[in-house]
Amino acid sequence: MTTLVAIIHAGLAAAWVGGMAYSLFVVQPKLMRFFGVDEDSREALTAVIASGNRWKVIGLVAVIAFSGLILLLLDNHHWWIHAVKAVLLLAATTIFWYVSWRHWPRRVFATSAERPALQRQLRLLATAMLALTALAFALGIAAAQS
Repeated sequence: MTTLVAIIHAGLAAAWVGGMAYSLFVVQPKLMRFFGVDEDSREALTAVIASGNRWKVIGLVAVIAFSGLILLLLDNHHWWIHAVKAVLLLAATTIFWYVSWRHWPRRVFATSAERPALQRQLRLLATAMLALTALAFALGIAAAQS
């Protein structure tokens, strides 16, 4: 049972980390190169790509949290690692909440003069989210090895 829950937990965490890394390091730079100075088209496609993903990510985070809790209950030998992972994932989820419910609405309705600052802010927030989730994932792997 523990192995199955660990596979689900680690697999979904890897999907979240991988999805963020792919967006940040592959999709966004390619959109910049493809559209160049045509910011309106790039923003429109970015909004289409992001549309509808909020609740999918929330569901993903909920299953990661739930499976982490189950792992803690099944084996509390490394309880402190689970606690650190929980804090890291809570911080990443808080950033996700901010991006989803505060940043994106501002970005969608931003003027072309406001857009560059919002784009820089999103890159910083996405990088922080990726770092937090990647560290939590690495801690989980380290805990499994000991």
